Amino acid sequence: MKTIFPSKLKQGDEVRIIAPSMSLNVVSISEQKHAIKLLTNLGFKITYGKYVNEEDNFYSTSVQARVEDFHDAFSDENVKGIICATGGFNSNQLLNQLNWDLIKNNPKIFCGKSDITTLNNAIYAKTGLVTYSGPGIHTLGQKYFSNYTIEYLKKCLIKEDVFEVAANNEWADWEDEDKEAKINKSEGHWLFHEGSVSAKILGANMTMFALLKGSDYFPNMNDSILFLEDDYEEDAMHIDTTLQSIILDRSFPGVKGIVFGRFQKKSKITYEILKQIISTKQELRSMPIIGNVDFGHTFPQITFPIGGTAKLQVNNRSNLQILEH
Repeated sequence: MKTIFPSKLKQGDEVRIIAPSMSLNVVSISEQKHAIKLLTNLGFKITYGKYVNEEDNFYSTSVQARVEDFHDAFSDENVKGIICATGGFNSNQLLNQLNWDLIKNNPKIFCGKSDITTLNNAIYAKTGLVTYSGPGIHTLGQKYFSNYTIEYLKKCLIKEDVFEVAANNEWADWEDEDKEAKINKSEGHWLFHEGSVSAKILGANMTMFALLKGSDYFPNMNDSILFLEDDYEEDAMHIDTTLQSIILDRSFPGVKGIVFGRFQKKSKITYEILKQIISTKQELRSMPIIGNVDFGHTFPQITFPIGGTAKLQVNNRSNLQILEH
């Protein structure tokens, strides 16, 4: 399938906020205001899906309402980009209801993370359209290291140039967002295996990515670099078994490298624990692998293209570049 890169965003473009997973209503008004201020400062005109604030007992709304907002955003010629409200757990409910031809014939920026991993990879698998794993409104609403997060959003959604992913010097845990943040010094990128590869990017949230396996919505992993992260609710045992599940897919032998995001403190995934998990997987021994990169459920956040390409070089240091986005 041909890879489709959507047009970059520019000043004056309309960006639609939709909630294909949890409702925008779960994001506090102060967080929404901060996020929208960041986006309008980039010159974007912000509009909202009709059902973006609807909330039921599952902090979401009906499949029909979410699909309608999704289709409206892609079919509206004035909308040049789509940013998701937040993540959650249930965006896979939409997959059998989406009009894939509509999406393919109206390519545009689509950005979100966590549970939105489901849609990012399904869209790429079904249409060839490159989507973006990056901050939604909830993440943009946090004030920790906004400059870094916005800079990488600009690098990926506005600019055309190749860019290197550099580690921020500090980070904050998602779990500290509702109280005084504990700022942590970054250890930089963790180095596990050496090597040099260039390949397409797939993945992001490990659990949601793995849940697509065996369906028509799971992308072929041949000639790919996997970007993988998960939240604190998934401990070392879950990370181990989820990674193993991905390895068991018939297309995994085509994976060329792995980039792990930063894990939250409550997950207890340290360098040594992740190294131990990796060491038990003989399928990983010949590929470059790094970790502790600024994406996942911590702040700040990079933005990267699902279906775009990256170059990963690891020797006595790491060099991660986003080539095509």
